[in-house]
Amino acid sequence: MTDSPASPSFRLAYVPGVTPAKWVRIWNERLPDIPLELLQVSAAEASDLLRDGGADAGFVRLPVDRTVFSAIPLYTETTVVVVPKDHVVTAAEEVTLEDLADEVVLHPLDDVIGWERPPGEPAFERPATTADAIELVAANIGLLVVPQSLARLHHRRDLTYRPVTDAPESAVALSWREDATTDMVEDFIGIVRGRTVNSSRGRTQPEPERKQRSERGGGRKPAAAGKGTVRGSSGAPKGSRGASGGSKSAGARRGKPKRRG
Repeated sequence: MTDSPASPSFRLAYVPGVTPAKWVRIWNERLPDIPLELLQVSAAEASDLLRDGGADAGFVRLPVDRTVFSAIPLYTETTVVVVPKDHVVTAAEEVTLEDLADEVVLHPLDDVIGWERPPGEPAFERPATTADAIELVAANIGLLVVPQSLARLHHRRDLTYRPVTDAPESAVALSWREDATTDMVEDFIGIVRGRTVNSSRGRTQPEPERKQRSERGGGRKPAAAGKGTVRGSSGAPKGSRGASGGSKSAGARRGKPKRRG
């Protein structure tokens, strides 16, 4: 007796700051027989995981290697500076990089902004992670510039943040290995793009099927008595021009005398 094959599953990676709950819920509603496995990875590890087949698709931070991966950009985040609540920066609603020029700005090794040159004065050493940098901000050792979702992820009561209007921004995308675009990947793409459940489960409808549906529904059936064209509030067919003037043919029928028996 041989073992039965394992049930298919869809492995979705996501980087810190991304909240995939909405798309996961829709997947579970539409494809309840295919488990979705969530894999949280660092931004630096995401590409290697997808390249090695450890995940079918992932929410990653751009850029990605477009010779290997396909990507659908989803949104671009506001960049903010995280500061202690009593810091002078909190007096303004938003700041610029110039406002941070004299501040010690921490630049963690897992930074996702990709600076040409980080703002402010460099710290004595770079923190290993964003989480470590947050602890240093709380200890009044420096400030931290990150995408807004990471500031929210590492929220502390003694810290706050302000938008940095001229800082580079971080974009989030759905990405997958181009040579591994499976049916399940297509299904998830359809969910992320907002396609309905009737849109061939998110996949492109085959040409023969479209043609058959067109042939079946191509001819317009004559309207049954008393079931004319859908009309707007004026009584004229929707989208018709000169609706307010009425139809000449309709008027002729109303004025036609009855035949005598």
